[in-house]
Amino acid sequence: MSNEIILDAKNVKKYFPIKKGLLLRHVGDVKAVDDVTLTVRKGESLGLVGESGCGKSTLGRTLIRLYDPTAGSIQFKGEDFVALKGEALRLKRKNIQMIFQDPYASLDPRMTIGQILRQPFEIHNILEPSQRDKKVVELLETVGLKASHINRYPHEFSGGQRQRICIARAIALEPELIICDEPVSALDVSIQAQILNLLKDLQKKFNLTYIFISHDLSVIEHFCDRVAVMYLGKIVEIGSRDELFKSPQHPYTQALLAAIPRIGEGKKKIKKSLTGEVPSPINPPSGCAFHPRCSQKIDICSKKLPQLAGSNGHQKACWLYESETP
Repeated sequence: MSNEIILDAKNVKKYFPIKKGLLLRHVGDVKAVDDVTLTVRKGESLGLVGESGCGKSTLGRTLIRLYDPTAGSIQFKGEDFVALKGEALRLKRKNIQMIFQDPYASLDPRMTIGQILRQPFEIHNILEPSQRDKKVVELLETVGLKASHINRYPHEFSGGQRQRICIARAIALEPELIICDEPVSALDVSIQAQILNLLKDLQKKFNLTYIFISHDLSVIEHFCDRVAVMYLGKIVEIGSRDELFKSPQHPYTQALLAAIPRIGEGKKKIKKSLTGEVPSPINPPSGCAFHPRCSQKIDICSKKLPQLAGSNGHQKACWLYESETP
């Protein structure tokens, strides 16, 4: 992992408008991603973790421009990624790919695997037609599949094999950054380890950078170098894997880690369990969004929004650490 910053996102917001009535009057917004700032270094695996509905997947799709951000800036290798349109955006997308959660839903059931894996080369007009089949066979073998699979359809494969096909498609154009949106959550536990090991091997082989989205902290601990914890559209804590798992500082991170099952601790009571429901992103609480569920809240928590602050790359947005400087 180098110190070169490959992706730099600042104050990114993604709001989905709510419209009602015959005239579709704008009456509010779903604040799915609300003022997120993060950097990704070349060659690292950055984990995005949080409960369902916290905005992880929306942030990933916004970073790759499947969703256009409502506000904020995204720099990819020093270039303004938000400003790119049309052909310029299409060409730049070769360098950023995405692996989706459901491998079956992200593969066209009417196309053979060969057609699916040839498509990136056809779209970007890369390689001669006679060379594309050879490249497709190389991709299949790289992800642990056979050349004989080239004429089969997605329904003829298991879930793990389908995800291998999705991974082959993602690496086809030799991207530098891959956003993995819960790539193993739909798979059996025994298959999850195989897919994670495959992603690690590909990272070493092709010098890939990953943004790895998951709600499974044990997967994040195994796979990622740094971890960003999201709650209701905001990053509440970010730091190296070792620091965050050994010394979690935000009450939300502490509660998430306390909920991980441990061998021999099945009957022990979780001391910092989460209570209540995640608030609505349409009308988030004032101040710190986590304060209605926090057992350590103080008066200021409900009145003023804390900012990420800390040292040595370990930052948290919590008023319990208000004396620390950014």
